[in-house]
Amino acid sequence: MATTAATTANTPAVAKSAVSAERAHATTVRMSIADIARFLQDNLGQRLTARITNINDPRQVGKWASGDSAPRQEAEDRLRAALQVFQLIQDAESLYTARAWMIGMNPQLEDEAPLTVIAEGRFRDVMVAARAYVDGG
Repeated sequence: MATTAATTANTPAVAKSAVSAERAHATTVRMSIADIARFLQDNLGQRLTARITNINDPRQVGKWASGDSAPRQEAEDRLRAALQVFQLIQDAESLYTARAWMIGMNPQLEDEAPLTVIAEGRFRDVMVAARAYVDGG
């Protein structure tokens, strides 16, 4: 009986992660790249958003956010990955927790910050770490 109770107790957390991940994915694919850049600029700042995309001029993020220019595909991929992970954490916790999670050292990512790992193109690693966090691991 104890096994059933433990299994039942764990089910909502796993389901929450799966539902949150689907919701984060849907949000990300529906948003324009200008809206994504604006969201990340507003919540992480231009410098950190520029760091995610490996660009030297943080003002370029503002141009993307205003729709004056569009990022190259590699930068867009990083922006979309960052938003999806941010949304997953925010949905489970809060805006402030999501920001702190993105910039803080993460033991599941060899003590690198998730935004640094996204900048390296390791999107899946960050999503795995985010899901583990949401699931309480």
